Amino acid sequence: MPGADGPLSGHPAESRLIMDDGWVDRFLEHLLLERGLSANTLTAYASDLRDVSRGLARLGRTRWDEVSREDLQGCLDGGDREMAPRSRARKLATIRSFFKYLMGCGLITENPGSRLRFPRVSLKLPRVLNSSEVEALLRQPDVRVPLGLRDKAMLELMYATGVRVSELTSLQLGQVHLTPGYLVVLGKGDKERLTPMGEYAADALRAYLEWGRPRLLGKAGPSEVFLNHRGRSLSRQGFWKLIKHYAVQAGIRQNLTPHMLRHSFATHLLENGADLRTVQALLGHVDISTTQIYTHVARARLKEIHQKHHPRP
Repeated sequence: MPGADGPLSGHPAESRLIMDDGWVDRFLEHLLLERGLSANTLTAYASDLRDVSRGLARLGRTRWDEVSREDLQGCLDGGDREMAPRSRARKLATIRSFFKYLMGCGLITENPGSRLRFPRVSLKLPRVLNSSEVEALLRQPDVRVPLGLRDKAMLELMYATGVRVSELTSLQLGQVHLTPGYLVVLGKGDKERLTPMGEYAADALRAYLEWGRPRLLGKAGPSEVFLNHRGRSLSRQGFWKLIKHYAVQAGIRQNLTPHMLRHSFATHLLENGADLRTVQALLGHVDISTTQIYTHVARARLKEIHQKHHPRP
């Protein structure tokens, strides 16, 4: 947990910042223990609150219970450069969450951030592959060799399950259940979820485990499913390189990333009738608002189908 020597400790000149009274550390501990947020997310919260603390210090505020809505508005508006809408929205979300926590602890009676308005943020739709591009990608690995069997299994699994690249490369043998056809995925905040893999992915994974992995396995015998040519666990960077290699072979012009396969998984499910809650569970999203971005892609596809097939479009 970030403490005196963690990400919250700063320059000696900042020793009297309002955040140094311990409430921010307790808030971050709450996020870690109660909500299971990742280290990167906690660092982002800490960074936002330090920026706010600096702004409040310039206003002469020394206690959280004396901070007003106008003070926070000034912190968001201050600085030489205008804050980008997405950065402003993220910082405001941090402010609201923190002061809501202080209310729950009885330190304040009203959340001064609750009446601040979120900026309009332009919707950035995720880039996805179409079905023919996915099929072309999945055909590229040479399954006559161990590394090809591995690559085929990884690509099939990512598209069939929508797992994150970190979840895929850290997958352990004990998390694989071939006969029922599912994975036990360890997601963000060490939260487990069951993810069905489908027949194509299960067959590709079975072939790799029976014929490919034993030939890659070194003396150390790591427990990770996917190994590199030295018999050690394959890194995320290693998977990034191979997916870009296969994209070029498949003639895919987009700058393909592992996350695009995850986006494609979610979008194609929705286009074929899956409901949003199911997709949320499969992706491991805590908040359904994170999943809702895919509905915009699906709606565009539904509109296209309607216009094409309806007798009176």
